[in-house]
Amino acid sequence: MIDRRTTLALLAATACATAMTAARAQGVRPVRIVVPFAPGGGNDVFARQLAQGLGPLRGGTVVVENKPGAGGNLGTEQVVRSTADGGTLLLGHTGTVSINPALYKNLKVDSRRDLAPVAMFASSPLVLVVPASSPVRSVGDLVALAKAKPGTLDYASSGAGTGGHLTGELLEQKAGLKILHVPYKGTAPALADVVGGQVQAMFSVLPPALALVKAGRLRALAVTSAARLASLPEVPTVAESGVPGLAGFESTLTYGLLAPRGTPDAAVQELAAQVLKVASTADFQSRLAVEGAVPLLGGPADYAALIRRENAKWAETVQVSGATAD
Repeated sequence: MIDRRTTLALLAATACATAMTAARAQGVRPVRIVVPFAPGGGNDVFARQLAQGLGPLRGGTVVVENKPGAGGNLGTEQVVRSTADGGTLLLGHTGTVSINPALYKNLKVDSRRDLAPVAMFASSPLVLVVPASSPVRSVGDLVALAKAKPGTLDYASSGAGTGGHLTGELLEQKAGLKILHVPYKGTAPALADVVGGQVQAMFSVLPPALALVKAGRLRALAVTSAARLASLPEVPTVAESGVPGLAGFESTLTYGLLAPRGTPDAAVQELAAQVLKVASTADFQSRLAVEGAVPLLGGPADYAALIRRENAKWAETVQVSGATAD
């Protein structure tokens, strides 16, 4: 039996091949956005929304190609090895461009060295959730529970090295805790076990967790952004918890486009202007909101500076925690 994810992957591959063939037949050189994850997630949604808006601006076809595997590293490698002419772009994500260089010790390519930032367009915080039946009602309660019984509080993530995992490591370091990480193969099974009480907490991406919070099956303790979210106005930020060490706590996933290093600056600047034009539209920003993201607009220099800051932050977290994905 073919599952939904496999069906989406097959449909996406077929659509990509058809669009590329049609573009070549018309004599138009297509632009390709490589998403280093499977179809259906936020990365894929953002890429397809960008492609839809970029096509008319570029006077040609912009296609999306999914290349999942190795935590996003396979798709990243594919883009790095592509011709540096602006024809192939990577849908960049905090995990692939900022966490993986520190987390994986044997990478074939280095996103910091081998990719050129084009533009950033969005950021998305995580939400800290516990089972609805949990006695824990605040970040302070969670920290107190963890300190009362070091090493017994556990938290789920969608996998080793993901934003949820590293955010838990960051909380552990900043609050002086000893907690247990429980990695899963995806967000859905991890959240299912939090709902069922098999795991005590989770830093989750917003859309699937928000649905469970609104259904009364999970309790949201805090969001990891610097400010509260319009979609969860009653939920404080982690930094607002008043817990020693957590002032200024922030952990967000950021999104942008990158090109192979060596892509002509004129091509990068043209692409950046076009991406920012699409990302500034109401349609695109409403799509971001559905996926729990907010606009974060910036050109090549802005995105490069953000990546440098995130590289330094997550490299320190990885080094202190000893986390690895190899």
